Amino acid sequence: MPLTGIDAVVFGVEDLAVARRFLIDWGLRDDGGDDHNARYLTRDGTEVIAREKDDPCLPPPIQTGPTLREVVWGVEEPADLQRLAAALGIPLAAGADAPLRLVDPDGLSHAFRVTRRVPVLADPQDVNGPGVVRRVDTRATIYDRACPISVGHVVLFVDNLQASLDFFVHRLGFVVSDSYPGHAAFLRARTPGSHHDLFVLARPGNPGLNHVAFTVSNIHEVFGGGMAMMRHGWETDLGPGRHPISSAYFWYMRSPFGGSFEYYADDDYCTEAWEAREFERKPELFAEWAISGGIDGNTRRQVRAA
Repeated sequence: MPLTGIDAVVFGVEDLAVARRFLIDWGLRDDGGDDHNARYLTRDGTEVIAREKDDPCLPPPIQTGPTLREVVWGVEEPADLQRLAAALGIPLAAGADAPLRLVDPDGLSHAFRVTRRVPVLADPQDVNGPGVVRRVDTRATIYDRACPISVGHVVLFVDNLQASLDFFVHRLGFVVSDSYPGHAAFLRARTPGSHHDLFVLARPGNPGLNHVAFTVSNIHEVFGGGMAMMRHGWETDLGPGRHPISSAYFWYMRSPFGGSFEYYADDDYCTEAWEAREFERKPELFAEWAISGGIDGNTRRQVRAA
């Protein structure tokens, strides 16, 4: 399928004012809304939309409380949308914001539209080392906050892993980049493309949102963004740290959206030559290293987790 990645994420929240404050602190741009609807943008125009969780405009929830209610996927052009609709056997809804919708095996809504994202270049990360000099007469950038480029991926708990793989891989055309057989799979929407746009993790009988991940330029921005969130009073879930699978640096913050929000940078990029591997599910393959409790934004010391 001709998917370009995540174009928008839609949430139902318990306190819209708190959600707005979090998104501003997170580094997104306020793009309007009203007393019942908040809309924020990343640097490339990916939308983060929040409504009160009882808003009848929202798709049904897959878990109680605040949570993700819909993922909107982009395609390049209207002809791609028509081909996708034909392949799925679903008619396009004329005049709709996202004219094609379907529901995954756990009840989460997925919508499709011509992408509204625009190309954005990451800030360069020039690293010097013995015999390799890339940064000359220039100091490295210090980030006092993060400004996310895009929503890079979503992680979902799913009731039946095989049913989810049948839906995303066989019906929508996602590709498995790597997996924990019987437990989880990293899925990318297109090739070539980033290591994963979606990670599905088996949790029988209790599907829901694990986290939503936002791309930033480099490891320095991961640190700067995480410390800024700590200064604003938000709580670290885990990080900073580094994933062995996908190679990315990360920092997870607890959010009012029902799952964590993640800053991440420097993930793997996969072409047809990428070799998908199967891994044993164990903690050291989730995080090569990670700081529990985060780094205090003022003292630069580790915050001791309970």
